Amino acid sequence: MKHAVVRNLSQAMKLVKEMYSSTREEWSDNWRQFGRQAIAHFLRDRMNDAITDHLARLPEGSSDRRNGSYMRHLLTELGDLILTVPRTRRFNPLVILEAYARRSKEVDRLILACFLLGLSTRKVGEALMTILGERLSPTTVSRVAKTLDAAVAAFHKRKLSNVYRALIFDGIVLSRKTGMGASKRPVLVAFGIRHDGKKEVIDFRLAASESGPEWDAFLSDLWKRGLTGDGVEVVSVDGGKGLLSVLHDHYGSIPIQRCWAHKIRNITEKVRVRDRDAIKKGLQNIYAAAHLVEARQRAGNWKKEWEHRYPDAVRCLFADIEELFTCFQFTDPAFRKSIRTTNLIERRFKEVRRRTRPMGVFSDRTSMDRILYAIFMYENKAEEVYPVFLLTQKS
Repeated sequence: MKHAVVRNLSQAMKLVKEMYSSTREEWSDNWRQFGRQAIAHFLRDRMNDAITDHLARLPEGSSDRRNGSYMRHLLTELGDLILTVPRTRRFNPLVILEAYARRSKEVDRLILACFLLGLSTRKVGEALMTILGERLSPTTVSRVAKTLDAAVAAFHKRKLSNVYRALIFDGIVLSRKTGMGASKRPVLVAFGIRHDGKKEVIDFRLAASESGPEWDAFLSDLWKRGLTGDGVEVVSVDGGKGLLSVLHDHYGSIPIQRCWAHKIRNITEKVRVRDRDAIKKGLQNIYAAAHLVEARQRAGNWKKEWEHRYPDAVRCLFADIEELFTCFQFTDPAFRKSIRTTNLIERRFKEVRRRTRPMGVFSDRTSMDRILYAIFMYENKAEEVYPVFLLTQKS
């Protein structure tokens, strides 16, 4: 039989995990119990050694002495350990447990992952029962979730910098559970393209609607936190009336780019189904032009082709044609493509919907905030533009 001298907790955990490395079936209750006992025995020995060492280092005549013990729970991926923590009048070896954290990181990640899927505290405990070998209490789950809620709150309050070449604003609608069934809840999003080309979700807000006052509150908050628009060359928007009604109050000196994708959807709704593909192809041909002069020529040709059959569709395009052409001020094809629609935001919400499809709708505002934060921060981290807030495990 292989023997090893265990000198630290990570080594002890590694050795215990090796007992279960071959197959999933080996994770029986007996093996779990043995694993928990091994870790608990190791921790108790280390804490007793710390007490003995502390007392040995005291000068003669010191009044400090052993002062009983108390119970402490340590939740690990092997299950809940119930530990007796010794102490003296002036010294507590709790630092040994804190080095491993109140709960192992593996368990915290499992708990937070369940929360990000909108599960209740009770359902999280039930979901993890097969993994941990026991049900977690709602209190434990709620305590872990607060670390994520604190990170979300800090994200929404952090200072912002003017490091963007372009800003993109859009509102996306998600479903949320209510007492009357599922309701639609808009999410206002601010997105930035940095001067080095990296892309970042700057912030988002759960709103009651996409009205002017809701957008005004969101943009005012961004401005107060530092996003004043200095250095921004263009603002791309979806074309919603609420946003457009207040945008100039905050970023009035910056050229506006209207979203071609939204405009095309609006136009094709005004024509017969049989003509929609041809209409759409002609519009795409306009924004794919090499330069502004060519784009104007193509727009003129498109107008001549369709204005007699669909005058409302033609008016819809030309009502905002100058703001649709703003992208042609920029010669870089990649940058022009990035700003001519709000698709950079739309694509990230496709990921939100993909990940939340199994649960159908969000259970409440908090669960919406959590999943949006987690997915957006994952995207930001992939772009190396903003680190995820670290979740500390102090207790």
